[in-house]
Amino acid sequence: MLNYDIVVVGGGPAGLAAAIEAKKNGADHIVVIDREYELGGILQQCIHNGFGLHIFKEELTGPEYAERFIDELKEMNIEYKLDTMVLHINKDKQLSVINTVDGFLKIQAKAIILAMGCRERTRGAIAIPGSRPVGVMTAGTAQRFINMEGYMVGKKVVILGSGDIGLIMARRLTLEGAKVMAVAELMPFSSGLTRNIVQCLEDYNIPLLLSHTVIDIKGKERVESVVISKVDENRKPIPGTEIEYECDTLLLSVGLIPENELSKSAGIKLAQVTGGPIVNESMETTVEGIFACGNVVHVHDLVDWVTEESKKAGKNAARFIKKEIKPSKEIVKTIPGEGISYIVPHIIRSVNLEETVDLFMRVKNVYKNAKLVVKADEEIIKEIKKNYMAPGEMEQLKIPSSLFKEKQISEISVVVIKDGE
Repeated sequence: MLNYDIVVVGGGPAGLAAAIEAKKNGADHIVVIDREYELGGILQQCIHNGFGLHIFKEELTGPEYAERFIDELKEMNIEYKLDTMVLHINKDKQLSVINTVDGFLKIQAKAIILAMGCRERTRGAIAIPGSRPVGVMTAGTAQRFINMEGYMVGKKVVILGSGDIGLIMARRLTLEGAKVMAVAELMPFSSGLTRNIVQCLEDYNIPLLLSHTVIDIKGKERVESVVISKVDENRKPIPGTEIEYECDTLLLSVGLIPENELSKSAGIKLAQVTGGPIVNESMETTVEGIFACGNVVHVHDLVDWVTEESKKAGKNAARFIKKEIKPSKEIVKTIPGEGISYIVPHIIRSVNLEETVDLFMRVKNVYKNAKLVVKADEEIIKEIKKNYMAPGEMEQLKIPSSLFKEKQISEISVVVIKDGE
């Protein structure tokens, strides 16, 4: 049995930031475990720029952003194991781990930080009819093939879903000489960042078909064409609106799912909307001493916010092993109200708060000239006017911790109030 102060599961941006911050806050014996052959996670295949604007105040590519944290991790002599799979975690903070160098290992941790990230929804998850020819893949798979393996995935491409990876791949494929026929999106709004719609679609005259979906894939050996149909308000295809696009590739960018098989094995309670662990103000899950951060908790739009959240998890994991985190039965629940799909953290213990508590959330629809209204129980404590809000862009609110110490509060709720209401 190997013993560590903190075991970080995942060597992407969340795991790297958490491990470094834990070390800075007094945790000595740390190991980062990742199943890939290199640190950095998904950032290594994201060769486009736009990373680091908030953290470093400059524009970096994914590998450049990752490199800064990898270098710092190595300078601090934090141990890491690559090509290593965590098979199981239990509530006593014991991990079963396997790789080709050490074989099968049992590890006992004083605290664990879960930073496994998320995975893409597949064709099976959205049940598109048709045969199953070559040429149907997720946008992330195509990104890996082109940017890291050096393989071109197709010449005439249709993309289903307007998630950020799909939008970025529309531009990437165009730059490599492919013809992107269209991007079809089931919802009446894009699920990606506005800047990606502008820079990746509009700048290259690629059509974005809102309220459309793929209803059939044709082809025997390889994709030969796809049929796209308009959908009604119930997201059902409208007969007579079908358009057939001749293509050899269909990319799927239809959402991300937090990677939480290990969280389930540890008995951690998961939130219904996000699919990630229920966490408190310290990023601690419902199992004491197991923390979670990044896309494993909820899918972020910017890696900078992943880093900020993960630093909090790392710092509090170090505080936990030093017994500086105070357990408390007095909790404040965060409640997503009208127009809000979820809020993280889900629970706040005021005894552990620093200057502010940061609430992260997503709205359910596109809103213009609306406001976010924050209530403590039924009393309005904050109103923020917003020119534009969309589900693809995460909202962040800061609540001063003094509020929780001044009065007894049972819940904090956030609602969207539309213009004129």
